[in-house]
Amino acid sequence: MAVDAGELEELLKIYYSRLFPYTPYIKWLSYNNPEYLSKREFCFTLNGDIYLRYKSFSNVDEFKKELKTVNPFKIDVGAVYNIKPKDHKSFKSGSFTAVEREVVFDIDMTDYDEVRYCCSEAKICPACWVFMKIAVRIIDEALRQDFGFSHLLWVYSGRRGVHCWIADESARKLNNNGRGAIADYLSLVVGGDQQAKKVTLNGTPHPSIKRSVNIISRYFEELMIDSQDFLGTPEKCQKVLSMLPANTVQNDLTEWVTSHHDSKTKWNQLKDAWQVTPRKRN
Repeated sequence: MAVDAGELEELLKIYYSRLFPYTPYIKWLSYNNPEYLSKREFCFTLNGDIYLRYKSFSNVDEFKKELKTVNPFKIDVGAVYNIKPKDHKSFKSGSFTAVEREVVFDIDMTDYDEVRYCCSEAKICPACWVFMKIAVRIIDEALRQDFGFSHLLWVYSGRRGVHCWIADESARKLNNNGRGAIADYLSLVVGGDQQAKKVTLNGTPHPSIKRSVNIISRYFEELMIDSQDFLGTPEKCQKVLSMLPANTVQNDLTEWVTSHHDSKTKWNQLKDAWQVTPRKRN
């Protein structure tokens, strides 16, 4: 149900007065350290896209008073700086720098639009939410087992996906290169909309990839066959073939593409063809 800006403004006044979880929220972002909190930047977006940056607070009472006063439509949590953000203009240029911030991963449902058929763009339903469920399990396992992180907070983004906040001290102190290295490690898909085959694996798969495949296999047939009917039309079948390594099973499945079998039957036929056809790894 759509709510106009005027109605939302009134609802937010009630929310900030009666429902907002001030104490746990500030406990989380301060790590029980008032000095740490005082150097954390908050940004508020007000009605009319008015931005208030470099807000900082010494305790939960200050934070609560400000929220009830300005009634923000959106709260953005920023980095922890070497000085209090609200005082940054008192220092000379270049002396105000970020020293810590959580590592945050953003997973959007739109990332799956090429392989989900129940919804598209920002629309979400229980059937395609399973994509998010699988992604969370894969990334959570990798962050815990491969990087040793333990303080992970998974939250619904509010619209079309999920965010993972990594709060371990070692993660918060990573520089941009370190953060990029984690993202690269977790990335297999490359290429834009015009590139059909976006994953290339050479040699023996890395243990993290094997682990991910095991996670996916628990959900794959129920999700892709029962919910998404991913082989239900010739166009869908051709899309799947285009994702496979070149010169493998494509020539043997020309009739399979246009056959009138259901997705489950076609999936079994594709698996059989893959097993018996010599494959060239690209």
